[in-house]
Amino acid sequence: MVQRNKKKSRKFLGTRRWGVGNIKNARGKGDRGGVGKGGKKHKWTHTVVYEKETIGKLGFKPWRKERLVEIDLYAVSNKAPSGEKPTLELRGYKVLSSGKLARPIIIKATAFSKKAEEKIKSAGGEAVKL
Repeated sequence: MVQRNKKKSRKFLGTRRWGVGNIKNARGKGDRGGVGKGGKKHKWTHTVVYEKETIGKLGFKPWRKERLVEIDLYAVSNKAPSGEKPTLELRGYKVLSSGKLARPIIIKATAFSKKAEEKIKSAGGEAVKL
């Protein structure tokens, strides 16, 4: 079994100053530095040396970018409701060009590839960006 936490040494448990030097050093909340990003400078040094890409001109950059979900014309034609000129709204999706549209559909999506827009227009539908 994997040992998760190293067992503390019980050698000097009865002594008053073990591991902290002078007893003044372990008095109150001032000895809590180094837990998290606050308290000790070496955490910032690690960030500056090994994680430079997280620092921008105006502070930290968000490391998560909102990604669009990709959907192709084949899936769009299957999802579209029946009717004369059905409307399909796809927020957070990018429509790609693989597949065909059998009938004209009005597609409202966040983004379209160039070929997808051409195929939609050639089928008689509309590509509307949200």
